[in-house]
Amino acid sequence: MVPADEGGGLMRTDLLSDTVDGLDEALAAVDAFDRVLVAGLLRPQPAQADGLTAIADAVAGTPLAARVAEAAEKTAAGAAGEEHFVALAAARTALMGSVHDALVSRIGDVTGRPHTEATAPAAGGDGPAANVLAAARAWLCDIARAGWQGIDHELVAGAAPVVSAMLPDPLLRRQAALLDGFAAELAASCPGATLERVPVRRWADLWSRALLLTLPGATGAATGAVTSAATGRLLPLGVDVQEHATAVQAQVHAVFEPADGTAPRLVRAAVSAPKPDTVVGAGLWQLLRPRMSLLAAVSEGRSMELDAMPVTDEGDLVWDDERARAGEPADPFATARVILSTAADPVTAPLDRHPVRIAVPVLVEGYAVEREDDGPTVFAVAGHRLAVDTDRVPAAGPLTPETVAASGACVGLLRWDAGAFVLQPLAVETTVRKKTVAVHAGAWAGGTTDKTGVRAEKAATDSVAVLRERAGRLLRK
Repeated sequence: MVPADEGGGLMRTDLLSDTVDGLDEALAAVDAFDRVLVAGLLRPQPAQADGLTAIADAVAGTPLAARVAEAAEKTAAGAAGEEHFVALAAARTALMGSVHDALVSRIGDVTGRPHTEATAPAAGGDGPAANVLAAARAWLCDIARAGWQGIDHELVAGAAPVVSAMLPDPLLRRQAALLDGFAAELAASCPGATLERVPVRRWADLWSRALLLTLPGATGAATGAVTSAATGRLLPLGVDVQEHATAVQAQVHAVFEPADGTAPRLVRAAVSAPKPDTVVGAGLWQLLRPRMSLLAAVSEGRSMELDAMPVTDEGDLVWDDERARAGEPADPFATARVILSTAADPVTAPLDRHPVRIAVPVLVEGYAVEREDDGPTVFAVAGHRLAVDTDRVPAAGPLTPETVAASGACVGLLRWDAGAFVLQPLAVETTVRKKTVAVHAGAWAGGTTDKTGVRAEKAATDSVAVLRERAGRLLRK
């Protein structure tokens, strides 16, 4: 790792493997409650009552204590109402939030970087969507009563009219997308009684988040509000690509230097698009490229000059091509070595505080690579081992696990997964013919002359052309 006073992104590697106080206890309480949801809350058994007691005990002494204790008691007796399920979901979310905060605090100790001050979330009222949100809440409560082992197609199908009612309202599309995706996962697993393996924590995550997002004012606590306009220089660090069978998103992590000379801070800019499942690899950029000029700047290794670009209090740029122009060349590794240690980390919205959301840009160099056949890659730094998640390296760029294993410096995202900190590479420096060469996951974002990339883009173009021709024939009929 590079010391902070020399511009490095990580300082105390030993802290990454040290125990975080209270972490195991919080997760144990969450796991106990999650197991309760497997069999459902309609007629809880004694073992389920123990899980309910565990989550109530975990929040004792907090403002939630009385409500959660009552909710646990009512639920264990099979007499819980909607408000009791909401209280239990709130307790679970608070515990996961405490885990998030403890891990982020530890990362702050490791990097030595400053933090952006949090602001209070915007208040919200019932609004015209109160009825449809109440319908969503009722469906989620029915799902909890049935439990994952009790779901069937008829029960899960109850989400469809609710999602249809939400989609026309732009303010409800986030909730609609979450509810629709959750219902689709449940439908694919029906009937629940035949499931051999239940994704216990994932479904509990989705259920509790969806339930809390149906409450009045919850959207303001889950999404960053636009609080300022960013004018200055944007220095990209790398691109994280997230792909689904029917959608793709590219999220650019960058350092923003305000024109007024105030301290730099870390920001993100994301672009997403629907896609057919036949478009994969480098072909994904064809769908994203027209929607964001920043991708071309990333590919060319350039900065961007922003003029009053809206930015949320979470550090998310609400991208507008009209408010950005290409700047001077900017090397992500130079940015990481010179500026990253002084850039303030963004805050996280209250309902977004969850370990899975942790993705902190860091610079790692001076490491030895340990890699066994078909085993995970590990960076050994200053006597400490840091696992490298090469499975997250996208196929939409030239960065490969082999390149990572041959590297000597890495800009990546520090994450927390399966009980440990891991590093997701965004770019690495490696030696080719005695010269240091940088290889970036987003190198093909703005176009490429690389033979592999060109072939992948041509294949994607052909697939899209075929799909358009078939759609045209269907419409003509």
